[in-house]
Amino acid sequence: ILVASCAALVIQSLAANLGVVTGKHLAEHCRAEYSKVPNFLLWVVAEIAVVACDIPEVIGTAFALNMLFHIPVWIGVLLTGLSTLMLLAIQQYGVRKLEFLIAFLVFTIAICFFVELHYSKPDPKEVLHGLFVPQLKGNGATGLAISLLGAMVMPHNLFLHSALVLPRKIPRSATGIKEACRFYLIESGLALTVAFLINVSVISVSGAVCNASDLSPEDRAKCEDLDLNKASFLLRNVVGKWSSKLFAIALLASGQSSTITGTYAGQYVMQGFLDLRLEPWLRNFLTRCLAIIPSLIVALIGGSAGAGKLIIIASMILSFELPFALVPLLKFTSCKMKMGSHANP
Repeated sequence: ILVASCAALVIQSLAANLGVVTGKHLAEHCRAEYSKVPNFLLWVVAEIAVVACDIPEVIGTAFALNMLFHIPVWIGVLLTGLSTLMLLAIQQYGVRKLEFLIAFLVFTIAICFFVELHYSKPDPKEVLHGLFVPQLKGNGATGLAISLLGAMVMPHNLFLHSALVLPRKIPRSATGIKEACRFYLIESGLALTVAFLINVSVISVSGAVCNASDLSPEDRAKCEDLDLNKASFLLRNVVGKWSSKLFAIALLASGQSSTITGTYAGQYVMQGFLDLRLEPWLRNFLTRCLAIIPSLIVALIGGSAGAGKLIIIASMILSFELPFALVPLLKFTSCKMKMGSHANP
């Protein structure tokens, strides 16, 4: 989590700087610089990343609905399509309103997990040790570490961060550009600090609950193969019934914030690579369908355990796809930004 957060800060800042200096986002640069075949392949990879990001959101929302209202996971997967309607209702008010909504949802997640952290009382020394001394223990630990990287440094977010800065008014001078780049670095730093604290809280709460002295043999067995659904029951058994509800609310807020960022990233990806603009509702509907189909199949066949594993697989896909967005970003920031700075003496 610590390494991924630092990497995300550097990479997202580079993406924002590219948009500030050149006035174009990453996907537009790819279309301008690469021939048709590489450009098309990069677009396909970026679209897969958007779908891979949407799958955990769909399943996470389904788990949250199951925890709050006891709705079966497969029905919850279908009901997540309703979040599309919510997003479309807010889109008409502009990007800034959506950014405010995302901030509110992240604040909700933070409050829920900070309360859980207070009552679970993890050992601060163990938390600090885990932060700075990396370890891979237990079955599937390597896969989880890889999936965490993809979940935090999502490749499609590089296209998004390079595009979100474009509507903002930036003075086209060397001083104005430098100040804008500095501002976006601070903005990204604050946002990622909050995300970092939330993620540390999630892991710390899980560790504290699984190491509780009064843990029953049944709950201890759940800790050996922990997923979102089992985590909810563990919190209810160890901390209290209210804690599982807080966990569900945080999960629901997390899913909806991911919906918004994924949808906007998908719009910029399609417009940039293909110069094709779809209506927001159609774009969101297509992406959501591609995520719902595999999620629904896995939920019906494998149940909540299978759906939990699909989240890890989707996040691992994001990790493996990161170089396909990072390499073009590094290429363009090394040459385009130098040209942009020389063009604004």
